[in-house]
Amino acid sequence: MEVKNTSFKDLIICTPTVFNDERGYFYESYKDTIFQEKTGLSPQFVQDNQSQSTYGVLRGLHFQIGEMAQAKLVRVIEGEVLDVVVDLRKDEPTFGQSFSIVLSSENKKQLFIPKGFAHGFLVLSQKATFFYKCDNYYHKESERGLKFNDPQLGIDWQLDANDLILSEKDQNLPDFETIKQQL
Repeated sequence: MEVKNTSFKDLIICTPTVFNDERGYFYESYKDTIFQEKTGLSPQFVQDNQSQSTYGVLRGLHFQIGEMAQAKLVRVIEGEVLDVVVDLRKDEPTFGQSFSIVLSSENKKQLFIPKGFAHGFLVLSQKATFFYKCDNYYHKESERGLKFNDPQLGIDWQLDANDLILSEKDQNLPDFETIKQQL
């Protein structure tokens, strides 16, 4: 596995070693000992989640607060998404900044997202299957969200707003100024 640090503390891009031959391919999508050796981090994943969405679906930006905050290792099994995170860690110099990366079944990249980030993704292919490991259980009362198109965040979602499909809940999330006051 190749590990690439980003300019955000502990936000890491992981690219697995893929073995291809005439039969197809094989790779280890996660191995705890290798991840710890390469990153110096040791999350204890307790829950796996998977979703499937169609072109233009935007899910996010979501996060959990307090003791139920989650670190995540995210990847795409089928299709392609624009994966976006926003740093909500007030003590970091990257607080309020966003990071995006294209994750796909083709590039097989994964993004490790530490606790303290809002996370969302937009489906760029006809269909995408999104998979992620979490180091804490989902807890409805700790769930929060952040408006995806807040001008203060300046996120380029790469699609026209008319092409986006959002849940009613995601359409009505608070802006960054409101969230800052709650952190």
